[in-house]
Amino acid sequence: MSILQENKKVAMCSDHAGFELKSIIEGYLEAQDVAYVDFGTNSTDSCDYPDFAHPCAEAVESGECFPGIAMCGSGNGIQMTLNKHQGIRAALCWTPELARLARQHNNANVLVLPARFIEPTVALEIVDAFLSTEFEGGRHINRVNKIACK
Repeated sequence: MSILQENKKVAMCSDHAGFELKSIIEGYLEAQDVAYVDFGTNSTDSCDYPDFAHPCAEAVESGECFPGIAMCGSGNGIQMTLNKHQGIRAALCWTPELARLARQHNNANVLVLPARFIEPTVALEIVDAFLSTEFEGGRHINRVNKIACK
């Protein structure tokens, strides 16, 4: 898994709708010997995704963690919250190809998954694609640099 950095942990977060998928992904990361920090939630009890997305985003922005993986029912709400942070480029991905393109072309630093719309096996393929794909740079650098508001 090539984008993982020494001494960095993957930042993980979800709401209640993404809790079960987050648990599956955390088990997968543990089996791969990949360290992570879980910013919650810790159950399927109804909760508000911003309560977990903001601390996750702050950890990625500060460099404490890299990259991040987040999920909620559709992926939209948690992605919108994450992307309010200037240093975050959260990409909602439904397929491994979208995850690869998000890394290659957009230098995405948080993968967002729509927990209610993908099977766990597909989610793990998406995680693998995201974690194993480098940013291409080149012609994409200028575009990525224009994303943040000044």
